[in-house]
Amino acid sequence: MRGTRDRAAAVQPSRPDAPRYRHAVVTGGAGFVGSHLCAELLDRGTEVTCVDDLCTAHPDHVRVLTGRPGCTLLRADVTEPFSVAQPVDLVLHFASPASPADYLRLPLHTLETGSLGTRNALALAREHGARFILASTSEVYGDPLEHPQSERYWGNVNPVGPRSVYDEAKRFAEALTVAEAEVHGTDAGIVRLFNTYGPRMRGHDGRAVPTFIRQALAGEPLTVTGDGRQTRSLTYVADTVAGVLAMAGSDLRGPVNIGNPDEITMLDLARLVIRLAGSSSGVRLIDRPTDDPMVRCPDITLARGKLQWEPRVTAPDGLARTIAWFRARERGD
Repeated sequence: MRGTRDRAAAVQPSRPDAPRYRHAVVTGGAGFVGSHLCAELLDRGTEVTCVDDLCTAHPDHVRVLTGRPGCTLLRADVTEPFSVAQPVDLVLHFASPASPADYLRLPLHTLETGSLGTRNALALAREHGARFILASTSEVYGDPLEHPQSERYWGNVNPVGPRSVYDEAKRFAEALTVAEAEVHGTDAGIVRLFNTYGPRMRGHDGRAVPTFIRQALAGEPLTVTGDGRQTRSLTYVADTVAGVLAMAGSDLRGPVNIGNPDEITMLDLARLVIRLAGSSSGVRLIDRPTDDPMVRCPDITLARGKLQWEPRVTAPDGLARTIAWFRARERGD
């Protein structure tokens, strides 16, 4: 296994003498965030094995990745044991249905991916002596009673509500990762990702940003839940990827929040999307989903201090890029 010093250098590709990961395995690598991670690793000269059962992946993601030198697609369900023949020095476990539309449609698969899938991904990392990073989520905080949320906060989660299949899968995955590190000495870290958005999101995946953009471009009313005063903290996908790879290059176990501390209400987000899209759409209020958090905002003191990471892309800039991507897809560019 390479030491911490090598891993830290691996996230600084601009240095010509910087060591880098030779081969990374990304579970869920054909998904939204996973595909961006695969692409960035390939850009940095790392060979990538993308492991995905394609249950929620867009076919375009697969075509883009598999068309690049150094990328191999292993079509596999991580809830079953899987292996990779060549040496591996980084495992990024991003497999999981992540949008409400997906995990509500696939509740048992979501729970199994967080439990059995995490066990199998950890086993692969242990076998190869690789650094392991678990993609956890701000959903472990539930509908938080602490604001903003720091990593010390234990959360306020309904363990039997409709969102519990995702929330509890990730909470169990965190516990399993910590236990694996304690018992077997696996070099493991946990990142808690807050709401991430950007190109390659699916317009009908149930999350606010792609839903609002799709509706705005179609001239439809933007459907805002509740009274629209609930807040989210949106991180552009390039910033999320940079945070994940900074964590990979550290020796931290975490968990570490990776998110944007700038809050925005859902009503303000809808109005911003309408303006940036040049749309004539209005806003329509609908019922809030059960257990929908009222606030969501990360305390990123730990990421700033230990990883020297913080988000750089502003909401207007990131949303403009995302709207442009959706518009280009509509035109077939």
